[in-house]
Amino acid sequence: MPFPIQRFQADRGTEFFAVKVQEKLRQYGIKFRPDKPASPHLNGKLECSQKTDKTEFYSTVDLDSDDLADQLAEWQQYYNWDRPHSAHHGKSLIEKYFEFSAETALREDVHKNYFADSEPIQNQNYKVDLEVQRLKRSL
Repeated sequence: MPFPIQRFQADRGTEFFAVKVQEKLRQYGIKFRPDKPASPHLNGKLECSQKTDKTEFYSTVDLDSDDLADQLAEWQQYYNWDRPHSAHHGKSLIEKYFEFSAETALREDVHKNYFADSEPIQNQNYKVDLEVQRLKRSL
């Protein structure tokens, strides 16, 4: 990525709660912030992106095609560089990126302010996770 990833927000899928995944995020200085249960609105941008992929790309290609990877690469190029996005008032994602690039923190600054020891390994069960956090604060 051309900018530092500071947070990884995800639903409460089991794949995100694997200790190895969370340790890798910590190694890269990325905070893991799982959504609270029953909060689909927090994944709205992702859901919208997936809907666009489904309707504008996957519905137009043969999934058994030998050059599917090439077609997907072309789609990603178009989606990020050329396709207008209504959420950005008709601008492409790269145009929006360049608007914010001057305000974007440098990787060194982000990592200087990241403290892996203060990032807990989180439990997929939200109630258990809250209880563990509560117990740690009471110590």
